[in-house]
Amino acid sequence: MAQTEKQYQTLSGEVDSIIYKSDDSAYCVLMLNTGDDLVTVVGNFIDVDEGESLTVTGDYTNHSKYGEQFKAVMFERLLPQTTDAILKYLASGAVKGIKAVTAKRLVDEFGEETLDIIENDPQQLTRIKGISKKTAKKISEDFRATFAVRQLMNYMKELMLPVSYGVKSWQRWGEPAAEMIKRNPYMLCSFGVDLPFAKADEIALKMNIPADSSNRIKAGIDHVLSKNAEAGHTCLPLDKLTKKCTELLSVSPEQFKAVLDEQIEDEMIFCYNKRNRPFAMLRDYFKAESYIARRLCVMRQLTYDNHIDFSTVIDLEEENNNIKYEKIQRQAINLALSKGFLVLTGGPGTGKTTTLNAIISLYQQQGLNVMICAPTGRAAKRISDLTGFEAKTIHRLLEVEFAKDNMPHFKHDENEPLDCDALIIDEMSMVDSLLFEAVLRAVKVTCKLVLVGDSDQLPSVGAGNVLKDIIESGAMSVVKLKEIFRQSQSSQIVMNAHKIVNGQPVDYTVRDNDFFFMQRLDPSKLTELVVSLCRERLPKAYSISPMTDIQVISPTRQGPCGTVELNKVLQQQLNPKMAGKSEIKTPLYTYRAGDKVMQTKNDYQILWKKQLDDESEEKGTGIFNGDIGIILSVNRLLGTAVIDFEGRIATYNRPMLDNLELAYAITVHKSQGSEFDYVILTVLGGSDKLYYRNLLYTAVTRAKKMLIIVGSEKLTDYMILNDRRNLRYTALKEMLMEMVAEDDEDEAF
Repeated sequence: MAQTEKQYQTLSGEVDSIIYKSDDSAYCVLMLNTGDDLVTVVGNFIDVDEGESLTVTGDYTNHSKYGEQFKAVMFERLLPQTTDAILKYLASGAVKGIKAVTAKRLVDEFGEETLDIIENDPQQLTRIKGISKKTAKKISEDFRATFAVRQLMNYMKELMLPVSYGVKSWQRWGEPAAEMIKRNPYMLCSFGVDLPFAKADEIALKMNIPADSSNRIKAGIDHVLSKNAEAGHTCLPLDKLTKKCTELLSVSPEQFKAVLDEQIEDEMIFCYNKRNRPFAMLRDYFKAESYIARRLCVMRQLTYDNHIDFSTVIDLEEENNNIKYEKIQRQAINLALSKGFLVLTGGPGTGKTTTLNAIISLYQQQGLNVMICAPTGRAAKRISDLTGFEAKTIHRLLEVEFAKDNMPHFKHDENEPLDCDALIIDEMSMVDSLLFEAVLRAVKVTCKLVLVGDSDQLPSVGAGNVLKDIIESGAMSVVKLKEIFRQSQSSQIVMNAHKIVNGQPVDYTVRDNDFFFMQRLDPSKLTELVVSLCRERLPKAYSISPMTDIQVISPTRQGPCGTVELNKVLQQQLNPKMAGKSEIKTPLYTYRAGDKVMQTKNDYQILWKKQLDDESEEKGTGIFNGDIGIILSVNRLLGTAVIDFEGRIATYNRPMLDNLELAYAITVHKSQGSEFDYVILTVLGGSDKLYYRNLLYTAVTRAKKMLIIVGSEKLTDYMILNDRRNLRYTALKEMLMEMVAEDDEDEAF
């Protein structure tokens, strides 16, 4: 979903009192007298005192303990307007270099224009006795620093950019932001500010910045590589990058190469030769994949196979749990114990969970501190339910913190590693390169590592193809479970999933199990059937809830059978507009109490609380991409919605709602890492690029109790035959193979 810009509010007034000020940061709680009301304002305020006049930019929030507050993302001191107020302000010593006597001379000379001259024409200050050119320049610089926010926001208005870009620029660069942008408007394309390149190009054109400017070409290179990273690529062949950039920027290959060479020399872009073909990589992705390769090779050396046979221990585990492990399961358990460095992969019904339970149990019997995590909240809850052991999301495990640049950082890294002897990561196919780098930085090199996932599923939403690259590199021991257990053979979902992944046809005529196909070739008829299944047929037949038990999945967002239109129809039928039921409208959707919604972007700062079984309350922060919740209540006047994300209760304001969408229907990509009791999969319409085997396999394996495919049999068969996997340009596999080969050579000597 295209994200809309946040609509911030502004308040102006005088600081009535300061309730709280942190000793070790700028965080402050103050009461602002707006003339009409006393408003509680929270945020980071540097050197603000009672009595000052401020304008604060932000939005209202509803704190679970303290009630309604105005959360300021930025503030500015208001300029005094009258000559008396200007004299009082300057005489107070607020601007360095101006004392009371000098202040009077300045106001006598320039009157109400005094502050404007200090800011924009400081050379005129030399007309005042005792002010040299050097002093005038210094006074102007100090004044501008004090009112840098005002300068920045005025400049944003000149550029006709939304306030949000000013906020993000201030958070990223602070006082120098306006001057930096004036010198190079392409700075606005930087990560964390994220102005589209085309918009920065418009601004630069008005500023008469030439098309072959090095700043423009640098931004163009970053833009092309970043857009490809959004599509999953951590690198791009140099010849493709050259072609794309020269076409986008209308510059010659020579001009492009000169700037690229500068970027490579400055280590902003890295060049990596993969199978004798040069690839360009953004710094973050080069650092991530090279670190992963290096770290895994170090862990590989430290976790060599001690060749101890743990058969007796495994026998005891079988006896204690009244279970019989297959030969390949015993091999996986033995490797986890003897080497502690393993990839465990396999499709549904092949015994991954049973094998994993044994590994966890035996690790704990060895006295190891075991931690289990998964990339999403739903995936963490699922593995926790299956194993009976606590599992956390990766973000929660690593603990997100925020630095001065307002960018998320993890508390746990090399300097503060996790207190963990063995780490198990489930749904590893969903973990991208940057996230896996963060995980490896947070664990000790002696930590045992077990990666669990299905390599036949779709790759991660973020850039990289980590699980597949690791498996194909040979860097870690890999056990692939293939045999379908007898109890799973009765499930057509399981049996057909394996047929699909092997490119074998599915029998659609079997209608007495858990896998059904219903042909509908007309979009309106398909939608009508989906609504009937959700609203009446399935709930009536199985006594289930359309909200919590049924999930509609589609390969596409667009078109009459895509998630956007399906959501609107399903909302109208399952949670219609009613008198007395408040609503909040956004550009794409209208939200009301009872709606099923999904978070579409990681937000590390959302506060939530959770009621525990012992009647205590857990509090935390962070709602992440893919989390699904139910709206409990809506307050139209405040512009807030209270949402239950499987027990975590969070209050959203209007800007936060921009990162939500209805979730009656979700895309296959968004369903990764989740399982739903009853799944309705639509297969009709949309781009042919979305209809391929791995996407169908991923969709089918989301269903636990029942799968109903609605759509085109011909298109479903085409998906089974179309083995076009998502091509991803990555460097991890080759980096790993090179380092493994070097290790093997060293051992040979």
